[in-house]
Amino acid sequence: MAILSFLRTPKAPQPAQEVSQEGRAASRMLAPELTDRDHQNLILEIRLANRQAFNQLYFAFHSKLTRFLGRHTKQGHVIEEVVNDTMMVVWQKAHEFRGESKVSTWIMGIAYHTMLKSFRRTEEFVDGESFWQSEQGQYSAQLKHPYDASHHPAQEHETQEWLAQGLRLLAEDQRVTLELAYIFGHSLEEIAEIMACPVSTVKARMFHARVKLRNVLPALGLPNKAAGKENLS
Repeated sequence: MAILSFLRTPKAPQPAQEVSQEGRAASRMLAPELTDRDHQNLILEIRLANRQAFNQLYFAFHSKLTRFLGRHTKQGHVIEEVVNDTMMVVWQKAHEFRGESKVSTWIMGIAYHTMLKSFRRTEEFVDGESFWQSEQGQYSAQLKHPYDASHHPAQEHETQEWLAQGLRLLAEDQRVTLELAYIFGHSLEEIAEIMACPVSTVKARMFHARVKLRNVLPALGLPNKAAGKENLS
């Protein structure tokens, strides 16, 4: 399976080839569980134009990047383009990585800013409902529910629909902040690096997002058995 065509000519990379659905499935199966030290070692090898090391790093991050991007666009070809553009930057700028953060944080930062550049140009951003549905409720499982619907699928679906309406009302930077924290498990400091902003800004975005959800969700109509029990703090 072809990974990236630009690897044939490291000094003059060409646009990456689109990875098929089968390729994405293969990446999930082939990607090993690597530590940050493993990632750093791969970066050292990539500095030496080691294509095998790059392929390993590509597979290790492909699933995570596609999940992240897939919350903001439904266009598979756009997702693959941004993933490949992100990894092209990794290939080109591996020598600039100084180990001051985790490799995953560095790559997510590249992906975030590549996404902004690409999506704003093509107006590919989707609303909060599509973002929510793409995770099939995973986000709701991370946020503190107003009630536990884990054993009640119908109630769980109703809660997801309810929270999706609230997510649509969040600013993009607030939604991404919550996503990076609750889905990907990044710390405040890591989110600040990814989004290129102070930690205080991350805290403010998270605070305002929670306040907005807490204020708007009751007005949108609480799910059954959740009335009077809203608590997103």
